[in-house]
Amino acid sequence: MPKIKDLAKREKYLAGNTTSTGNNNTLLRAAIVALVRDSDLDGICATIRQVEDRFNREFGYPYILLNDEDFTQEFMDSVRAVTEAKVYFGKLPASHRRLSPYVTEEKVKAALERNKNRCLYGGSYSYRLMCRYRFGFIHKHPLLANLDYYWRIEPGAKYYCNIPYDPFRFMRDKNIVYGFTITPTEKNKAVETLWTTTRQWMLENPEILPEKSFIQWAVDKSGEYTRCPFWSSFAIVDLSFYRSAAYESYFQHLDRAGGFFYEQWGDAPVHSIVASMLLRKEQIHWFKDIGYYYPGYTHCPNKPEMHY
Repeated sequence: MPKIKDLAKREKYLAGNTTSTGNNNTLLRAAIVALVRDSDLDGICATIRQVEDRFNREFGYPYILLNDEDFTQEFMDSVRAVTEAKVYFGKLPASHRRLSPYVTEEKVKAALERNKNRCLYGGSYSYRLMCRYRFGFIHKHPLLANLDYYWRIEPGAKYYCNIPYDPFRFMRDKNIVYGFTITPTEKNKAVETLWTTTRQWMLENPEILPEKSFIQWAVDKSGEYTRCPFWSSFAIVDLSFYRSAAYESYFQHLDRAGGFFYEQWGDAPVHSIVASMLLRKEQIHWFKDIGYYYPGYTHCPNKPEMHY
């Protein structure tokens, strides 16, 4: 498969040049996106192969793979070998993946030591960088600049059922903004101040909050955080939501509070809170027909005709 080196051609495609698909539809301005490293090669190739077999071979949406370092030629060649769709490789801007300017290295080191045995990745600095990037910056990457939707995939994820329709088009036609498959109970103990920090933002920005929302998903009748996030290893999102002033305001508030580093605010709980806080129930969709597995969690549709 030819390598895509011509920047003009790439930008023309991502800017919305429609392309015929196998089902006589045209592609929307959307892509399948992953944040990976060279060490994830086997896992991401397996996931892409499943996405191709279950869905994308009939549609041909492009893939965008992002890394905090330059991808090796071996990695890029291996990925392109498992799909006929276009694949774009990008590097994270250094300014996007760094310590927040609102925290100090000394306090972060102390927090990593304090949390290392409290939760998975509790002592990991790189994990915190990744979560902050996923919430506050991935939608700002130049390769996503001209997209309307993105579908997040992860190395090691499995897709159990055929997807005979276009989820991007489904979301557009139904005015859906955020799609998910799994909602586990949040076990992370290092989110003590996430909800109180969120409530502070809500009290300071009443003019931003919509009249109706799905906030009851994030907080129960007693006003406590439910700890039931949309598991973000799978997410299909209308990127205009991530680019909105309200979303950016919330991110800046969380970033100033320092919880991405001093605690361990993962991108799943913060994405879930902001979605339920700023979107209506009908703008959030459970893709219950998409059979999905990610280590530790599985969703299997309960309709026998969907089991292949």
